[in-house]
Amino acid sequence: MSESKSAFPKAALRGRLFGFFLRGAMALGFPLIVACGGGGAVSEPAFDPFAYLEEGEEFSGGDTTVFENSERAFSLSARNLSADRQVEFLVGDSFFDQNWVIAPASTVTRDGLGPLFNARSCSGCHSQDGRGKPPAPGDIPLSMLFRLSVPGQSEQGGPLPDPNYGLQLNVQAILGLVPEGSVTISGEEIPGQFEDGSPYALLKPSYEFIDLAFGPLHPEVLISPRVAPQIPGLGLLAAIPEADILANVDENDVDGDGISGRPNYVWDALNQQTAMGRFGWKANQAGLHQQVAGAFLGDIGITSSLFPDANCSEAQTDCQSAPNGGEPEISDSILQSVVFYSHTLAVPARRDWDDEVVLTGKKLFNDARCTQCHVPKFQTGELAGFPELSNQIIRPYTDLLLHDMGPGLADGRPDFQAGGSEWRTPPLWGIGLIPKVNGHSNYLHDGRARNLTEAILWHGGESEASRESFVKMSSDERAALILFLESL
Repeated sequence: MSESKSAFPKAALRGRLFGFFLRGAMALGFPLIVACGGGGAVSEPAFDPFAYLEEGEEFSGGDTTVFENSERAFSLSARNLSADRQVEFLVGDSFFDQNWVIAPASTVTRDGLGPLFNARSCSGCHSQDGRGKPPAPGDIPLSMLFRLSVPGQSEQGGPLPDPNYGLQLNVQAILGLVPEGSVTISGEEIPGQFEDGSPYALLKPSYEFIDLAFGPLHPEVLISPRVAPQIPGLGLLAAIPEADILANVDENDVDGDGISGRPNYVWDALNQQTAMGRFGWKANQAGLHQQVAGAFLGDIGITSSLFPDANCSEAQTDCQSAPNGGEPEISDSILQSVVFYSHTLAVPARRDWDDEVVLTGKKLFNDARCTQCHVPKFQTGELAGFPELSNQIIRPYTDLLLHDMGPGLADGRPDFQAGGSEWRTPPLWGIGLIPKVNGHSNYLHDGRARNLTEAILWHGGESEASRESFVKMSSDERAALILFLESL
């Protein structure tokens, strides 16, 4: 690696100067040919921006970007918020962090925790606005949840709930009630090796449901374990024009590259219509208002005007008769404060984006065709009510589309139009700060990957060719690619 490190800066400088020449020549209408030693003329190879620095590359969230590398890196407001909007952000932050309590509630907060729940606060799952992880043996899964359903679809096209436990297992309950159940997690080590002979091991998790309070799960129950993702930049993702997302759709793989991203169309409860999903591990939420209200209900057990019915199945009579904190339990104004907060959490800036090894990793990432799904750059459109998020050049490294990731990562549980092996491409911005913010390096939808290398090695299906490219790289090349990811 030492030889490439000494040579790369000069090559990068030559590339940048050549890039400037190309753009200037194109603007002036000059033909892009150069004389060769033999007197002929050949086209110069296309300028590859992935090999070099790009202007503004460090500003992952455009003008909203914050420069913060500490454990608070995900918890700051968009840098371009006005003072008044900063106050609104802090109000939302207070409710995001609040530990909700059992009804009857104060008239100020209208609390109404439960009756069944997974966490007492939003930050109980999204600690420091970051990523959750699987629980240690014997611990309650606080930042990890288990979606449940049975075969079939609801009237709106979504999954059907388990008759006794609903759409999500709740592992905690208020005083006087019993939790729905618990989960024990075990893992199987799967050995493998890179082409250069270096060994690796992947951890395949398995789950056992125990202490089920309302009888067995449905015999055909479909289960999807999911950890809480980091949440900075959600408002910027909401601001990407739908047409720009759909421009990357290739559902029938017309270009023959093996990658066929497609959108998930879901029920938008706020607007009472079908809409394109953007949020959630399977893109099963169309907007942040519904995402936040759904989390209040499913994770904390708090009703809202959007979801006014308590999260109790017909079999859970004690749950149905438990006291509540009002109808609904959270006011529209408090809910909207949390929605505003979720929109305006800032994305942290890139670190070491100009490092020569990071730039090498960036090129390798592109050469392995990872950018076919993890699309580096978008420009946001006009997002109503959020001028700060509008018309920004952002670098989220996602296409927000569904991709078949193969049998290794399949949960077998459809979600609206998402199949059992399909997942939305998660944005990669901020991924290198997870260890700093959350103190762990668990990745993927269920946290099975214990580092970024394992996360890549679990890729299959449409991403199988990219995975194989990574397996064939030298150890120095793999290290450079990982260093690039850690810079995001």
